[in-house]
Amino acid sequence: MGLMSPTSMPRRTHWVRAGVAAFSVALTLAAGAVDNRAGSASRGGAIAAASLEQSRMLMTIGTQRFPITLEDNPTARAFVQLLPLVLDMEELNGNEKHAKLPRPLPTEPERPGTIRAGDLLLYGDATLVVFYETFQSGYSYTRIGRIEESAGLSRALGPDNQRIAFALP
Repeated sequence: MGLMSPTSMPRRTHWVRAGVAAFSVALTLAAGAVDNRAGSASRGGAIAAASLEQSRMLMTIGTQRFPITLEDNPTARAFVQLLPLVLDMEELNGNEKHAKLPRPLPTEPERPGTIRAGDLLLYGDATLVVFYETFQSGYSYTRIGRIEESAGLSRALGPDNQRIAFALP
């Protein structure tokens, strides 16, 4: 370790400056990457919130609104494409209202066994059914969604045919 000569000093300073510059660029890029990840996370959060919002809709009977949580399936997604939608739904069996949709939807029928008050199901490929009583059934349906709080649903629907609106919130 001897003393540096005046001619070796600029070379060493050049390498130090180059190293500092490279480190500075690397630090700036790393900070940008963190910033981008944070931006992506917040955008991802917004996308997730939008997806969550789209997984819900409202059913309106007169002045009463009932939030519905939609299934994550092709049938529910196709149903949302029909919204906003107003249907004159007919009474059937003292437990459901049903109406023909403007067009057929994709189906994934299954036999639920127990149908619950608040189930929103598709019968066949074009009949929407809102159930307001819980009962056993051997029929096959494709699930579209579920009314989040079915208390008061039976009273709101009443024993007669009803005009029911479906819309995104």
